[in-house]
Amino acid sequence: MRIRASLMAGICAGAIAVPAYAQDVTGDSDESGIAEETTTERVIIVTAQRQAQSLQEVPIAVSAFDTEALEAQQIENASDLQLTLPNVSFTKSNFTASSFTIRGIGDLCVGVSCDSATAIHLNSAPLFGTRLFETEYFDLERVEVLRGPQGTLFGRNATSGVVNVVTAKPDLSGFSASADLEYGNYNSMKAKGMINLPIGDSIGLRVAGFWLDRDGYTENLYDGNDIDDREMFAVRGSLRFEPGPDTTIDLMGYYFEEDDNRLRIQKQLCQRDPTGVLGCLNNRRDFAKTNSNSTFTGTLGSQEFFNIALGAFGPLVNNLGLNSLYGPDAYANFQEPADVRKVNTQFTPEYYSDELQLQAHLEHSFGDINLSLTGTYQETSVDSRQDYNLGVGEIPNQVAAFGTIQAYAAGAVPGLEPYFQPIVDALFDSSGNLCVSDTRLDNRGAFEGFSVCTPDGTQFDRSNQENESYSVEAIVSSDFDGSFNFLLGGIYANSKVLENSYFVNAFAIDYVTGVIGSLISFGGGLPPAYGGTSFFRNNTQDFELESFGIFGEAYIDVTDRLKITAGLRYNDDTKSIRARSTLLSFFNPYANDGDPFDPTANPLYPNGPFGPFDADPGTAGLQDVQERDVAFDEITGRFVVDYELSPDNHLYASYSRGYKSGGINPPLQPIFAVPDSFGPESIDAFEIGSKNSFLDGALQFNATAFYYKYKDLQLSRIIARTSVNDTIDADIWGLEFETIIRPDYNWLVNMNVSFLNAEVAGDQFFSNPRDPGGGDPDAVIIKDITNGALCAVTGAGANAFVAAVNGGLGLQGPTAFPSDGGIASTGAFSICSALDAQATAIGALFGGVQVLSPGVQVNLKGNKLPQAPEMKASLGVQYTAEFDNGMTLVPRFDIAFTGEQYGNVFNGPVNRIEPFVQANAQIQLNSADENWYVRGWVQNIFDSDSVTGLYVTDASSGLFSNIFTLDPRRYGIAVGAKF
Repeated sequence: MRIRASLMAGICAGAIAVPAYAQDVTGDSDESGIAEETTTERVIIVTAQRQAQSLQEVPIAVSAFDTEALEAQQIENASDLQLTLPNVSFTKSNFTASSFTIRGIGDLCVGVSCDSATAIHLNSAPLFGTRLFETEYFDLERVEVLRGPQGTLFGRNATSGVVNVVTAKPDLSGFSASADLEYGNYNSMKAKGMINLPIGDSIGLRVAGFWLDRDGYTENLYDGNDIDDREMFAVRGSLRFEPGPDTTIDLMGYYFEEDDNRLRIQKQLCQRDPTGVLGCLNNRRDFAKTNSNSTFTGTLGSQEFFNIALGAFGPLVNNLGLNSLYGPDAYANFQEPADVRKVNTQFTPEYYSDELQLQAHLEHSFGDINLSLTGTYQETSVDSRQDYNLGVGEIPNQVAAFGTIQAYAAGAVPGLEPYFQPIVDALFDSSGNLCVSDTRLDNRGAFEGFSVCTPDGTQFDRSNQENESYSVEAIVSSDFDGSFNFLLGGIYANSKVLENSYFVNAFAIDYVTGVIGSLISFGGGLPPAYGGTSFFRNNTQDFELESFGIFGEAYIDVTDRLKITAGLRYNDDTKSIRARSTLLSFFNPYANDGDPFDPTANPLYPNGPFGPFDADPGTAGLQDVQERDVAFDEITGRFVVDYELSPDNHLYASYSRGYKSGGINPPLQPIFAVPDSFGPESIDAFEIGSKNSFLDGALQFNATAFYYKYKDLQLSRIIARTSVNDTIDADIWGLEFETIIRPDYNWLVNMNVSFLNAEVAGDQFFSNPRDPGGGDPDAVIIKDITNGALCAVTGAGANAFVAAVNGGLGLQGPTAFPSDGGIASTGAFSICSALDAQATAIGALFGGVQVLSPGVQVNLKGNKLPQAPEMKASLGVQYTAEFDNGMTLVPRFDIAFTGEQYGNVFNGPVNRIEPFVQANAQIQLNSADENWYVRGWVQNIFDSDSVTGLYVTDASSGLFSNIFTLDPRRYGIAVGAKF
């Protein structure tokens, strides 16, 4: 009879993990899952739901690391996992998020309504919006990574795979404790501890925690301080109750908190565009700043925009612009440090995150039938602010502009004083600093007295979110002696986003909203007012996911060697959202110190400088918020054939269908033609594998080949400073080879190699935000000065047409981009809606022209998917030297290679991420009784600035690339003891 076959893939996964310092053993396993007899092979049995099976018997691609393996390979967090796993990559991403990518499929969808492609589980229960990717690993039983769809065994569906973090449980057999202290460069101090206390014969208590404090990795040249530091801690308490031999109850509580100046992004790179139309060009990533004339603050703050938008005020508008579109921009004189560990910013980053987890788990055996019940409750929050451009800018027309508004405030023009004095009071402090609206959730800013003031008027953003989630899962499984077994499960989950906002704040935004609001309210005979909100804010007020699923598998032993698994799952997801996006959207009187959206406090609401505010133009009437709801359901399944060639050699072939529900795109401001929602994605996954042990366990070799047919893969792009999601089709195939060699007890060698080809399938047409002209030399790329967006004018006469229309607007005609910029078209500042109207009226005179927003679509067929390295390889070598007194000295070296990948589906050299190598080493001295150790270690030996991912911002921000890197070289010493 096969060992506990009823959970043989996900919740019954096994693994051979690389051991740290303990002996290699096989035989009967104890509760920890480590067997007791000494041989040349160490088998770690991964147990869950009272089932157990080694990796070599599981027909699925799965890797696992117990505590000793995590320590040996210096795997301290999720980012480190990628260095040793085949076809797995990890990167931080924009908006405090991250992407754990398995076989080319990761969290490429961005937004509160997106499901995770890689399901994150705690003790096999799903987590939502978890901050586990920020924390450090401590007191774990193991970490499992399962590759491929897993919906028929785990409560939440997953298209790419599952990361299951299994915490250490109380040991009722006796008292134990451990403590570890570590000191390293960057003044890094870390402590970990654990106490295990039996209470009688049937109850055990375990308390563990960690604390980390270190200086920053990044030097801020502005003030000489270090930023990107860490200050965090976590504590976990676990209680186990065994009232009888057939019943186990586990209770767990966990709290994590981080409060430091972590950087969300490491650096911004840009091939600077001297024309200002694009901001950054399309050929490479330089250490340079975007041309800020291309940004929405650069366009709306320009003298040219003021002349057009406020032309009715005649000479009153003169000299109000902060810059000219055809003159120097705010970063014309800024020197970007040519080092990813150096920035120059007046705004010190702020980062806060916390998470509460409560979990209860019951297992009971009714003879051959096992029942498990799990309930999990979560509260998570994250709140981050940092300099939006990581640079110090200038205001080119500062003298003229500031002198003009101060003159108006002083009464130079009769009647304007009460309209401009509030601007001067709000934006200039007594020390001569320039002030920017603070990022308050109540929508009040500098004009209400809440501001951040710096010498040059900084710009910064804020990304925050609060979640509350819970799930209840029940699983019934069998353990019959015959040829048939089964598993049947059901889950209900509810996850809510209580608050989610993304702010962009800048001196130029406050200035523009004040000047435009004041002049238009003055001209309309209204009370003095600014254009609210005085910052960009995309706000999700409420999001709720309600999900339930029914899943199960049947296991049939056709013969002693041939086994079949068949599974099905039904999944039902309902999502609803309330959201809005605002900037210069409605009048708010300077006299109002209350809620600007409340008509009682703000009698001018919802009327705005350019029309009434409507949060949802797709619904009749004026809407205060946009409300949407969607629902998805799907049936998926899995079928596996597993054949045992011998007790040490297995072959398997599987088919599985994965599914991830769709979601809702956020509202945009200004309005663009994007779908309200995006559809679900599905995957047909085919896999064959071979798992082998040779030479009495001295050599283990596993090989896997897979092919994925992906339908409607969700990908995000930024439009109007907001992430929206599209879908494409993709084909993915790859190979994975995992090897462990034990020539004798003292030596251990592990090697992994993987190959991956992940590309867009079929004809898929999208506009490249970096090149809206689509490579057409006749096209003109237009920077819309009313919102900072891009469009393209196409046709043989496009250049002459734009020059003619721009002449009437007081704007210059098209100009060529630099020859090395990767742009074939010309570019110009203009107004897309005006061009579109004139194309209908006079376009025929220029041979017929067309205005395309956001640009010319290009075919992505054959392009590589982002975050999908073509090759990965890792090698680890460990030796155990034994001394006569029983002590051991264990040196270990690990090296990992990650091949070429792209950070964006449009590919090209500007989106290429170079291959990188990471190497770690350590040496540890263990006492004879293994009750204490001393260790020296180094990570990233070559001090590589390894880029793991990038994010291209939108046209209204200047098309710069945010990059995300691994940590620099770190080294230190550690001591530990256990009792």
